[in-house]
Amino acid sequence: MGTKFLLRPPVLMALLATGMIVAQQHAHSGSVETIDHIVAVVNENVITRHELDEVLSATLKQLQKQGVQPPPPAILEKQILDRIIVNRVQLQLAKETGLTVSDTELDQTLRRIAQENKMSLTEFTSALEQDGVSFNRFRDEIRDEIILVRLKEREVSNRVSVSEGEVDNYLETQEISSGNNDEYRIAHILVTISENATPSQTEARRLRAEAALALLKNGTEFAQVAAEYSDAPDAMTGGLLDWRPAAQLTKKFSELLTPMKPGGITPIVPSPGGFHILKLVDRRSPQGAVTVVDQTHVRHILVKISELTSEADARRRVSELKERLDHGGSFEELAKLHSEDSASSSGGDLGWVSPGDTVPEFEQAMNALEPNQVSEPVQSPFGWHLIQVLARRSQDVSQERQRQTARQSIRTRKADEAFQDWLQRLRDRAYVEYRLEEGQDRHAAE
Repeated sequence: MGTKFLLRPPVLMALLATGMIVAQQHAHSGSVETIDHIVAVVNENVITRHELDEVLSATLKQLQKQGVQPPPPAILEKQILDRIIVNRVQLQLAKETGLTVSDTELDQTLRRIAQENKMSLTEFTSALEQDGVSFNRFRDEIRDEIILVRLKEREVSNRVSVSEGEVDNYLETQEISSGNNDEYRIAHILVTISENATPSQTEARRLRAEAALALLKNGTEFAQVAAEYSDAPDAMTGGLLDWRPAAQLTKKFSELLTPMKPGGITPIVPSPGGFHILKLVDRRSPQGAVTVVDQTHVRHILVKISELTSEADARRRVSELKERLDHGGSFEELAKLHSEDSASSSGGDLGWVSPGDTVPEFEQAMNALEPNQVSEPVQSPFGWHLIQVLARRSQDVSQERQRQTARQSIRTRKADEAFQDWLQRLRDRAYVEYRLEEGQDRHAAE
């Protein structure tokens, strides 16, 4: 694992800032509900008409906010149902493997969300209610979002490695080509291909991508086409991605975007996972100024949550280790024996870290410590930690930051590609039975 836990997981605030609620069906309540009918069966669970209608309503409100013309109702309904199915199979896997979020951690996340919106938790709750959003429902949705982030980290991101050679090659490429110094703000459309797709099925998906490109060439708004044709999770928000350095894109994408002006659209780009269309929204060149930051020399002991170790067991083990440290135990020796990442061989030493290098939970706890002080047990998306600050300093990290940025860019690109492949395989292995048309017929008869 190395020090991969230092990389931040996807930010939930992007979802919250747009006001879009990605609703899931929850099994958190034991109450019995009267439902119209079942629109899909996913393994041993069902998706109801009521649930689908709730997500459709939220999505239509979001598209209206963005000024995007929604796809035809039948197409939008099928797109939304497929997204619920994909999220459902992930949540089922998380549940089967014991991946959970404690109420304490969930409450901390909700308070942080409220603070990001410059509100107290009470004020934030009231704002949600005024928008017609149940706080309990919102709370359950955030719990699921955290679980999905952790599942991606565990199943995909934590298994992606970046060698020093890859970093060297990236930096060398930047020096050779000034175009590769640029960062891109792009929107994308992805038409996926099933892992076991036949040639005729692959051709049908290619034709779907061709149809999307034809609409774009005829002047249809990119966000509207993305909402109707893209299979990517961000389709309903126009397929818009954050700023990305060239190295975070595939070589083919970078080659296409380098000569392109903002507003340009690429041809269809095939990949093992499907067919892509990109729009260059904007571009910028990064600044090369000297960067001086306050760094912390830190070490930790990590006990990961896994199929064999529940959250409660991980916390108990960390608490026992904290007690041993309080009674004179050696942090270095305990880390070598019990910490569950590759830094354990060096006594849990993570070296000098800069602001933003660690996930918020870790950084907040680290910043509150005095030198040589050991934290209480701290939970992050990667498990439970004990943290000790060894020293602090101010440092010019220009070159170090350059390598770190390159490493993170390469890792993000590789993780994105691996995640799409993993998600497609997970979806292909699931038993899915569509009953949407059956339900519509029954609803019409009623």
